[in-house]
This record gives sequence, C-alpha cells and structure tokens, in this order.
Amino acid sequence: MRMKHTKKQMLFLLGGLLALSLSACDTTKKDTQTATETTTSTPAESSSPQIPAEDKALWTQATAIFKALPSEPESPAANPTTPEKIILGKMLYHEPRLSKSGAFSCNSCHNLASYGVDNRPTSIGHGFQTGVRNSPTVLNADYQLSQFWDGRAADLEEQAEGPILNPVEMGMPDEDTVIKRLASIPEYQEAFTKAFPDNSPDSEGPVTYKNMAKAIATFERTLITPAPFDKYLTGDTAALSTEEKAGLQQFIAQGCTACHSGQNIGGALYQKFGLINAYEHQQDTGRFEATGEEKDKYFFKVPTLRNIAKTYPYFHDGKVWDLSEAVKIMSKTQMGKDLSDQETQEIISFLNTLTGELPIEARTLPTLPASQADTPRPSL
Repeated sequence: MRMKHTKKQMLFLLGGLLALSLSACDTTKKDTQTATETTTSTPAESSSPQIPAEDKALWTQATAIFKALPSEPESPAANPTTPEKIILGKMLYHEPRLSKSGAFSCNSCHNLASYGVDNRPTSIGHGFQTGVRNSPTVLNADYQLSQFWDGRAADLEEQAEGPILNPVEMGMPDEDTVIKRLASIPEYQEAFTKAFPDNSPDSEGPVTYKNMAKAIATFERTLITPAPFDKYLTGDTAALSTEEKAGLQQFIAQGCTACHSGQNIGGALYQKFGLINAYEHQQDTGRFEATGEEKDKYFFKVPTLRNIAKTYPYFHDGKVWDLSEAVKIMSKTQMGKDLSDQETQEIISFLNTLTGELPIEARTLPTLPASQADTPRPSL
C-alpha cells in the first residue's frame, strides 16, 4: 500500500534531515577542534628550541653545564630594584667626590668604557698609591657567590662600601665625611629622597652611607652583558661558528668546566691557584688574608670568563697580559696539562663568544650636580 505524504509532512521531513545534517557538521567540527587541541603542543613544548641534528649533542651537553644570562636584573628583597635607585646609583658610580681627593670614582678602576676594568695590573688610588690585586670586572658581578678576589664581601652592597674608605683606593676618612659631601648638594638630597622614600620620620633621613651603597649596587645589577654564547644556549646554534663550537667542545673536554660553569662561566666557587703545579708568581695568599684559616691559603674566587678577551691583564696579580698565555698557565697549574697551540687557540675562539654588549644606559655618562658653597672641598 503506497503511503501518501501531505505537503506539510514533506516540509517537516526535510526540516528534520537538515537539522541532522547541521548537527553532523557541528559534531565533525567539534571532533576536528578536539583533535587539533589534542595534537597541539603545550606552551612548554612549543617554546623548546628546534636544534639541528648536527648540533644536538654539543648543545645538550652545554646547556647542562652553562646557563644564559637573564634579560632583567635581580631585585633582592633587602634592596628592591627601582628606576629611581638606578638613576642615583649611576650618578654615584661616576661621582669622584666620593673620594678624598675628588679625583677617583668607582668608574676609575671599573671603567665601563673598557668592560668594567682599568686594564692595569693593579689600580692607582689615593695619593697615586697602587693596590696589591687586579681590579676585577664589575660587569655581571651580581652573578657571583661573593665579591672581591678573596670573597670578603657577601654582595654588591657590602662591596660598594669598601673602596671609598680604603686609604689606598678612594681614601675617605670615615662615613660621615662622605655623607656631608653628598648631603650638601640639593640635587643629591632630592635623588636620595626619590630612591628611598620610606624612611621613618625619626630616621637619619635618606642620605646615608648604607643607602649610597644600595644605590650603587642597584646600578651595578643592571650591568648585564648578553653575548653570542647566550644566544647559542637559548637555542640559536647558528650564533656560534664551526670554529667556536669546536672551541666550546675543547673547553669542555679539557675539564675547564670544573671551575668555569654556570651562568657567569665562573664566580661560583673558591679554588686554589696552583692546584696541581705552582703558579710561578705566587706571593699573595688569597682568601687566607680574609679568613685567617690555613685551609684557605692560595685560594681565590674563580673569576668569571665573561668578556675575558677585554679584561686583561689576567689573574689576581695582573701579571699576564696575553690570553693565550693565561689559558696555558691555567691548564698547567690547575689540571697539569700542557695545551698545544691549536688546543689553546680553539679555546680562545670559544672565549671570544663570551664578549657581550653593555646596556645602552650604561654607555652614557650622567650629568653630576655642582658642589655648593658648604660642600667640603677635596684634599690630598
């Protein structure tokens, strides 16, 4: 028996079929979307660098030993980093009136135009006296376990307090003399107030010796110098040439990373200079002078190798001017190995990739305020 459909029934049937079709399409779309979401990599996976197969082994080895520099400075809880502190710290870093003679600033020994050093065996200070140790670079100094060759300062704040009162360096007799000079200058009063606004009403006020050191330390934390090697570590393996990669491999294979590793390629431990064979110029007893403990004789903080091609002369005494000679001496004294000229040159090729670039702000000089009628005068 043939069934007859009314026009209304036919329209209802077509509407149902259309609904089913749209539902099927929507289901397919959702399924496709779900499948896409399932196969899409997580943020962590998608951020992982794609390393060429020929570089994978060395890059994996290197990233297990070294770490790239951060793009922003640290902000310690005891001395938070602020723009106002950085501005004040930069002024104070270049301020010669922090010295008794008015002739020396932090920049005198740690010249930012020459990668944070003065390129002298030992620096000239008050009365043209010379120190007994080479001035280490201030660049990337925050990424070390301590400051000074013997580690006698725990951090940048403590380090900044020392040279100003050292009779051989900046020669100021006491903290009060320093603060009298700074406090006599209205622009410094204003800059300290902006940098340290939270002083209680019964405190000494913002212009204090501790705050001076905090401001200098804050500026120094900004002196970060990312280099080609940092690009390599973050996945851009083309940042290093074939020769430089061979140098990295040589550096690792020779055992240099026993001391020179981590974020700063050094600066993370103390080591005896002359561990296997004695250093021929050794007179300085190193960390022993700070601790008085026999076990610390001839131990020094391992220096950073960042910007090493620019921070000659080398070692705590500044006796060695040539980087090739320095590399060979380190291999002989610390590992008992005589490197060939080729091995040495390969290592230097890698060390050159550690030369970074200063932030733009650190490459410009601040304008310092004028002394006032009551500003204590410099004296010899």
